[in-house]
Amino acid sequence: MADGYDYAPKTHYAEFSIGAIMDYNSPVAKEEKLAMEMAIEDFYNCTSHRPVLHVRDSRRNPVRAAYAGSKKMLKLLKMMVLNFAARNLIKEQRVQAVVGLRTWEEAEFVAELGDKFRIPILSLAESAPSWASQRWPFLVQATHSQYAQMRAISAIVGNWQWRKVVVIYEDINSAASHDIIPHLVDALREVGSTIDRLIPLSPLASPSLSKELGKLKSGQGTRIFIVHTSLPLATHLFMEAKRMGMMENGYVWITTGSITGLLDYVNASVISSMQGVLGVKSYFPKTSRRFKHFQSRFRKRFRLEHPEEANLEPTNFGLQAYDAVWAVVLAAWGRTRKNIGNSTDQMDVMVQFRAKKLLRRILGMKFKALTGEFRFADGKLAPAHIFEIVNVVGKSYRELGFWVDGLGFSKNINKGEAYNTSMGILGQVFWPGGPWSVPRGWDLPTIENRPLKIGVPAKTTFNQFVKVKYERSGGEPSITGFSIDVFKATVDRLPYHLSYQFVPYEGTYDALVQQISLKTIDSVVGDTSIVANRCQYAEFSQPYSQSGLQMVVLEESKRLNKAWLFMKPFTNAMWGYTLGINTYNGFVVWLIERKHNTDFKGPWWNQVGTLLWLAFTTLCSLHGDRMHSNLSRMAMVVWLFVALVTISCYTASLSSMLTLQGLKPAVVDIDSLKNSNAKVGCSGRSFVAKYLEEVLDFNPKNIMKFSSGDDYGRALKSGVISAAFLEVPYVKLFLAKNCHGFTVSGSTYKVGGFGFVFPRGSPMVADFSEAILKLSEQGKLLELENAMVSSYNCSSSESDGGPSVIGPGSFVGLFFITGGTSTLALMIFLFRFLSRKWPFWRSARAASPGQSPKGDMHV
Repeated sequence: MADGYDYAPKTHYAEFSIGAIMDYNSPVAKEEKLAMEMAIEDFYNCTSHRPVLHVRDSRRNPVRAAYAGSKKMLKLLKMMVLNFAARNLIKEQRVQAVVGLRTWEEAEFVAELGDKFRIPILSLAESAPSWASQRWPFLVQATHSQYAQMRAISAIVGNWQWRKVVVIYEDINSAASHDIIPHLVDALREVGSTIDRLIPLSPLASPSLSKELGKLKSGQGTRIFIVHTSLPLATHLFMEAKRMGMMENGYVWITTGSITGLLDYVNASVISSMQGVLGVKSYFPKTSRRFKHFQSRFRKRFRLEHPEEANLEPTNFGLQAYDAVWAVVLAAWGRTRKNIGNSTDQMDVMVQFRAKKLLRRILGMKFKALTGEFRFADGKLAPAHIFEIVNVVGKSYRELGFWVDGLGFSKNINKGEAYNTSMGILGQVFWPGGPWSVPRGWDLPTIENRPLKIGVPAKTTFNQFVKVKYERSGGEPSITGFSIDVFKATVDRLPYHLSYQFVPYEGTYDALVQQISLKTIDSVVGDTSIVANRCQYAEFSQPYSQSGLQMVVLEESKRLNKAWLFMKPFTNAMWGYTLGINTYNGFVVWLIERKHNTDFKGPWWNQVGTLLWLAFTTLCSLHGDRMHSNLSRMAMVVWLFVALVTISCYTASLSSMLTLQGLKPAVVDIDSLKNSNAKVGCSGRSFVAKYLEEVLDFNPKNIMKFSSGDDYGRALKSGVISAAFLEVPYVKLFLAKNCHGFTVSGSTYKVGGFGFVFPRGSPMVADFSEAILKLSEQGKLLELENAMVSSYNCSSSESDGGPSVIGPGSFVGLFFITGGTSTLALMIFLFRFLSRKWPFWRSARAASPGQSPKGDMHV
């Protein structure tokens, strides 16, 4: 490709001239030039008029060579080269528009000339600052804005729940490059992620590249890297990362369109160093008839003109160049269509277009371009909303699918295709180091390859939560307890292996948490309360214990005094069953003994009274009159046994109720404590003392601090303190150890509960919080807590403070036995009676059918 190439006849002035400025050393320059030529030819085939294309080299490579000298010199050289090329096109070639300028640095240099000479400058840069069109009215961004690309990248980050990322960008002092960062920050914020670090890199490969990568590798933190640089710098970056072992398991690399769109031009050695990279690039439709026709012609011509090139497929860069030139010539043709072919003064036509009319015409264009819809809004080409997601695998890359703004991920773009916010719809992703394990997004320091240092309190008020015990002097400590068990169970549910070691700490809890900010430890595990003032030094996980602060006091007695207390030993149902079964048994005995006992005869009202008297005296006196029938004796024996058991249970329960003293809290609320100037107790190593003083307004002189959980019980019983303020987990343990004499009184004051502590911004916080929630939902937390509390022999019945009320459930068997026995006796009695009377009834009926048989009808 020769410098100063002019694609036009030299014999006469052209109808319309277009200038193009491109970097001849860029991988896409040949593609862009051919695409522009094809746009001119297509326009000629449609109109029989051929605009002229003048191409100039931006000479960026020689300019870059001067970078090592001085930045000021570099900028000066750039301006000189670009201004020379632009002035040559405008003054000597008399072009009516300039197309190209693939980078924003090039575009901003030429934009001043465009405004000065009133020449539209169509930039093919990926992005431009929002204020560019106001400063340079003749500067037109002829590519779709890629700011929405940042939303596609954030969707990938959010899909895998990576909380922090590192952004690596090229430090070229470009306003457009810096303008992308705020869009990325906003997009990441929407998915709950943030930028951990911004890493600017020099445009040229230098020792600073290895230094920066070394810092990223050795530090504890993020392993998610978003790369937004030029292709040459990205080439050096990934080859160096490969050499340093940063393309292995645990790392994630995501590239923007400035790199992903040029993967077709990357050689095999670079591709081998980019295995597992995820990339986002612009999408263009490949199914239209126009594109397929363009693609066929492009392949043939590109193969003929550049047989040394391996890639024959047109990329988005060539399509953008085609669309930009087509938009310019289409705008020009629409303006002069009635004059072209009839006018002989072509210079007048050119003069007409060196004004704002051509610019307005270009900005008003709307047509179906090769890259999609070509339409300007507010002076800018409509932004792209569809992006392609690719994954570098093997010798090239594979297309995973697409991301559509507002819809999500999809395997295809066809109508009716399913969309999903989950990237799982795209299939398996090949990650650096292997395809199966999804990187967690962060890692521990690799310089020392040491395990996580976890601080634990060496001295605790309740050592059931954390207990540090040394088997021998100078030996390794044995660390156990509820908090330790919860931590180990949580680690087991993490999606990765975590190596750690416990480090006992002798100071207070506040000082222990502060050690994290001092970087002497990496985390804190123990009964560490989540308190606001500690959050300035560290960050807490989801609490693993019930939150709250409660007041424990002594119990004092109160006597039960109820007029109907004698009814309380039995439930209503029990009274009903007892009355029913006794009445039934009394009826059976009365019926059987009625023949032999004169007291069981007489008027019916007398018989009812006798029946009730029999039932009552048998229940209460445990004896009855002498029975004459074995059947009644059988029923009576079982009945008396049941009556004996029932009366004994009733007597015992009633005696307990009459003698038991009920319990109530000795102190009702904190107001009575403060008004009486009473002393209260709390842990001397926790935040509670400060909370009592500053929040609950206790006199500091009345706050006593204890170092052992056993001290609270002795202090309460001896009257040294009137109440002890403990967090809910401590209260449960205290009451489990001290079954009698203590109770909880007053309100529960909300505090944070116990949580694990990590450095601020640590990605482990989210992982541990999720694992703790899993523990809770699976019931493991409750199981561990019950195991701690149940180790003390304190049954619930002993601490209930009252006897149980007797219901029929315990007597169903006895009622069934006595009722069944009485029923059996009644059936035998009736059978005997009928058997004895049946022959007499039958003979009397045969002798005198109209007369009733005479005889004794008494049973």
